Amino acid sequence: MTRSVRIAVQLQPQHAEYSQIRDAVLRAEDMGVDVIFNWDHFFPLYGDPEGKHFECWTMLGAWAEQTERVEIGALVTCNSYRNPELLADMARTVDHISGGRLILGIGAGWFEKDYDQFGYEFGTAGSRIADLAAALPRIKDRLAKGNPAPTREIPIMVGGGGEKKTLRIVAEHADIWHSFGDIETLTRKSGILDEHGAEVGRDTATLVERSVGTHGSPEESGDALVAAGATLLTIGVGGPDYDLSLLKEWIDWRDSRA
Repeated sequence: MTRSVRIAVQLQPQHAEYSQIRDAVLRAEDMGVDVIFNWDHFFPLYGDPEGKHFECWTMLGAWAEQTERVEIGALVTCNSYRNPELLADMARTVDHISGGRLILGIGAGWFEKDYDQFGYEFGTAGSRIADLAAALPRIKDRLAKGNPAPTREIPIMVGGGGEKKTLRIVAEHADIWHSFGDIETLTRKSGILDEHGAEVGRDTATLVERSVGTHGSPEESGDALVAAGATLLTIGVGGPDYDLSLLKEWIDWRDSRA
């Protein structure tokens, strides 16, 4: 399968008023970005740890109404924070509000402060990954039972890079795999993902899109990321100003490849 290169932006919902986030969404869509992500945390990850912050899925419902063309989603939802059936129904609802533009990004969770402050059991990395493995079939089952049904088969994006367990979950369930790491890491773990795919009977080389975050200019890494198999490239942008100048460079680079 030959995939088009897509550019995404993660608008980090921290250190900003919601009006500033909303404005950034408008600017990013008008600029021509393909996907707009937020993240699923309850406190800032950078800067003042007690700074302004907003909740992920409430925001996605607003983005679904605000936008017209872009896909939207969380990079990524923390599996621990919501019952799998509830999350599935939230996703189905946002899918309908957006007219079929939701990506259901999900991961095992890692930010201990969120767990502690909101009363979730942090457990261990192993228990959280096991919970994710158990949740995904339940999410898919609930999506299949929804009335009305989702407008499309909602793409599931799994974020994480654990070679033995997380990549096995990706091979079994994901349409998109988000890798955290450099090009060498992406290349090596992409090969491991395909090994898991062969074991579970899925052709992950063609069925699972590779997604990765990027930090520099497209001239520095764009072609190398695509050569490594990544076709969904995400630029992270923080508040309060949401400077989209680097995003514009990546969008122009995408268009120059057409």
